[in-house]
Amino acid sequence: MPNTGIVKYHVKLKFEVDGIVEKADIIGAIFGQTEGLLGPEMNLNELQKVSKVGRIEVNVDTKSNTTKGDALLPMSTDISTAALISAAIESIDKVGPFQGKFLLVGIDDIRAIKKKVIVDRAKKIIQEWATKTISEGEEMLRDVYDASKPGKLTSFGKAQLACGTGVFESPVIILVEGRADVINLLRAGFDNSIAIEGAKIDETITNLTSGRKVIAFLDGDRAADLILKELQGLVKIDKVLRAPTGKEVEECTPLEITEILKEVVEPTVEQYEAPVQHQKGVKKSKPYESNNSAYQEPSNLNNAEKLNDDPQITSAVKEVYLQINETLEALILDNSMQVLLKVPVSEIIKRLDSLEGARFLVMDGIITQRLIDAAYRAGIEYVVGHRMAELKKSPEITVRTFDQIGIGN
Repeated sequence: MPNTGIVKYHVKLKFEVDGIVEKADIIGAIFGQTEGLLGPEMNLNELQKVSKVGRIEVNVDTKSNTTKGDALLPMSTDISTAALISAAIESIDKVGPFQGKFLLVGIDDIRAIKKKVIVDRAKKIIQEWATKTISEGEEMLRDVYDASKPGKLTSFGKAQLACGTGVFESPVIILVEGRADVINLLRAGFDNSIAIEGAKIDETITNLTSGRKVIAFLDGDRAADLILKELQGLVKIDKVLRAPTGKEVEECTPLEITEILKEVVEPTVEQYEAPVQHQKGVKKSKPYESNNSAYQEPSNLNNAEKLNDDPQITSAVKEVYLQINETLEALILDNSMQVLLKVPVSEIIKRLDSLEGARFLVMDGIITQRLIDAAYRAGIEYVVGHRMAELKKSPEITVRTFDQIGIGN
């Protein structure tokens, strides 16, 4: 059909002729035997001239003195005209000298087919767009979430010195004495510390600190004085900070660490907590009851005091401690002390909202009020961690540190 025509319908016919004929014979019969039947304005020749009928396609198959096949007429007329021409072609009874018969198979609405193709394509476009948008959104959320995750413990150099992952890129390096100090700074939100591991300073420290601001954060004892002298002979130190007198860096609370470091360096990551997400239908915590004896106020306890908890629980906690200590992870267990979930400490609150059957939480981190609130909503009855922040009374939850149940840090 010429470019000026728009195909609306495909008229499909099949035919059978009692003799051997060719395509030209079929097309000649269609044009010749329908001419004048419906008036001059509906002759196929005239309709082709005004682009109402396109080129007729014919397929033939000859077998045993019989010719069978099909024909297709593209038409841009209205449906009534297409139906009349279809009926006219069905009236053909001869092709050349042979008897023949034409039968309409159907009239396809090309516009409807095109509409379906368009709709299907539109659906695919939307799906591709939605997938891309979701992927970009997830990537954005991942970037935001990663920014709030605590740094991880790793090692550096041939001596495999313990350090936070931030030392590889941070413009500020915090030098501490040992691995436990690095872990404690991670808990406080600083991932840019590295352990010098003794009084003999490895050349790795010299190479790492070159061209960076260097903070020495050492214990508050006599041994640290000797280490500092050794350090100052090998490394250009911009600031020397010390733990309180008689106290080690690993014994400092996150608040103490932040207070000591705040004048020279900001925390590189947030401390252990993801934002609380209140979901529809999730039970909110009840007001705290001051007369509940299941919870012990931190102010009434100290690290030297041992508590008489259920021996089975204490034994189970000791086993869990060996799995999570210095990993920045937590284990959540059910009533039978079976592990339900192992998760980074930074994800505890987010995961608790959707967890069922949780009864015990043992974590390599600091117990905060936000964590206690989430634990209560999840039905947890017993929480153990390295340290406690300032907490309110908590209904039906026993809170302990590892030291309080006889497990050293």
